[in-house]
Amino acid sequence: MVIKTAEFVKSSQKWQDCPEPTMPEYAFIGRSNVGKSSLINAMMNHKDLAKTSQTPGKTQLINHFLVNENWYLTDLPGYGYAKVSKSLRKDFEKLITNYILNRKNLVNLFVLVDIRHTPQKIDLEFMRWLGESSVPFSIVFTKADKLKSGGVDRNVEVYKNELLQTWEDLPDLYVTSAEKKEGGDLILKFIQKTNDFLIKNKVRFDD
Repeated sequence: MVIKTAEFVKSSQKWQDCPEPTMPEYAFIGRSNVGKSSLINAMMNHKDLAKTSQTPGKTQLINHFLVNENWYLTDLPGYGYAKVSKSLRKDFEKLITNYILNRKNLVNLFVLVDIRHTPQKIDLEFMRWLGESSVPFSIVFTKADKLKSGGVDRNVEVYKNELLQTWEDLPDLYVTSAEKKEGGDLILKFIQKTNDFLIKNKVRFDD
């Protein structure tokens, strides 16, 4: 997929305030220090589209971007280690949960995990909840440039083995590096293929 245009649309404090669900939507989520904004910017070839910060938890709203004028990319608040109060963290969790369960044009959720770490309980529990809620999702490993190739392959296998203890089938897996702009093209290829399928089958979200 060639990114011709990518523009910020709006930030929403609740899912009901999101743009009208007239186009397919793909959301990105992960722990608050996983490099989500950097990956989005690399994929969109736009260094300042999604706001990056040295402070975990910078994204506190649902941020929508319109890509190629025919699909939405959504940047969701991070979960986990953000330095925020417990009450605010609960607000984030409610915001995320309500968006995921109620946004009817959400086609796929990309769950980002740091390739450098072993499978984290918080990520595994979140993925289990997605499965139980029948939410389509993919796993995106970030920061692959921080490891040697052998370490990347090894950690991916560790993750696969951990998931196969409770999952019959694995979701799609992507290995990415925002620094080297690697892996994002495969995610965009998946989005293009999915959008083509939706168009061919005349799928509508606003009925």
